[in-house]
Amino acid sequence: MTAPVRLCALNDIADNSSNGFIAATPEGRRGFLVIRKGDQAHVYINSCPHIGSPLDFEPGKFLNLEKTHIMCSTHGALFTIEDGHCISGPCAGQDLEKANARVTNGEIFLIY
Repeated sequence: MTAPVRLCALNDIADNSSNGFIAATPEGRRGFLVIRKGDQAHVYINSCPHIGSPLDFEPGKFLNLEKTHIMCSTHGALFTIEDGHCISGPCAGQDLEKANARVTNGEIFLIY
């Protein structure tokens, strides 16, 4: 197990909002998306299961207008925030790849 990789402080992301990050992983540099819900951070690999494209339609913007779902910029697929499950679009039934992350003392870390 390697040392945890810090993504950001939880307070760097507004509640009910998102941001994107690039971080070094054992597989190389990868893009991540983080959705903050209160004291929780939902962290996924920034890659649509349909064609592998990044999900953000503007840097760090991953949520639909209502901020109820993660939305893919390429085809408009919608994913639940809590588990990354696609409920609408060409990848319906598939899931975003959840990153192993935790919030510790107000900081978001990737764990390997």
